[in-house]
Amino acid sequence: MANIRFGFQTYTWQMSYERFRGRVPHILDVVAKAGGTGFEPEICMLGDYATAPDRLAEELRQRQLQLGALAYVADWRHTHETDDEKASADQAMDFTLRFPGARFQLCQMPGKDRTHLAERQNNCLTCINAVAKRAADKGLITTVHPNSPPGSLFRIRSDYDQLMDGMDKAVLGWTPDTGHIAKGGMDPLDMIKTYRPLVRHLHFKDISQDKDWIEMGRGVTDFPAIVSYLTSTGFDGWIMVEDESRRAESDPDLVTIENGDYIRRRLMGIH
Repeated sequence: MANIRFGFQTYTWQMSYERFRGRVPHILDVVAKAGGTGFEPEICMLGDYATAPDRLAEELRQRQLQLGALAYVADWRHTHETDDEKASADQAMDFTLRFPGARFQLCQMPGKDRTHLAERQNNCLTCINAVAKRAADKGLITTVHPNSPPGSLFRIRSDYDQLMDGMDKAVLGWTPDTGHIAKGGMDPLDMIKTYRPLVRHLHFKDISQDKDWIEMGRGVTDFPAIVSYLTSTGFDGWIMVEDESRRAESDPDLVTIENGDYIRRRLMGIH
């Protein structure tokens, strides 16, 4: 049986970083109002909570929410992790361990371009595999989240194939992001089917026919078909909504509430 849970990723608020950094109680209130049962922050959005996991746990408990994942972002441009990268990754792992069942999600910071692509991809793979191995030794489930800005290393289909081939599948899974997959010219459902054994966590965001970010349900992404497929294959995990539309940048609270309504109307109860 599938056990799909819906939550919200803090990048929706991160687009207005100065307004919302550290405002964890406010964001959690909106997540709960939208009907989410969990949330996924990037570390930079936690503010003082980044060094106070017990305080975050209490905020979650008060709203009957869970930490679905912690998003950890790094450069990973060298042949091995730098000392600073290793130390910050280990600190983020220890934070995640405070929340049983939470995924530890890795995302590389995009560069300015894609020069020396093969070398940079190999360096990134070496680093994320090393991080995932240490995380597995601590008991964490780790996933990798590719993205789609022009300087991303894993952006188009050939990049994704390279990523999947180079991942240490014993310790590392995949977070498909429907929007980034579509931005890279791929079909999200097809990619999820192709690499289904690696799917440990998901991000949902919508995209228009012209490949602009748009609110959930207003674009071309077939979210019901994806949820139906995940249900049929017994997916057990989180789908985190991460809206990057222009309206979300100006009013992340309202758009999150609207996205929660879309989830209730169109995605809940799919068999």
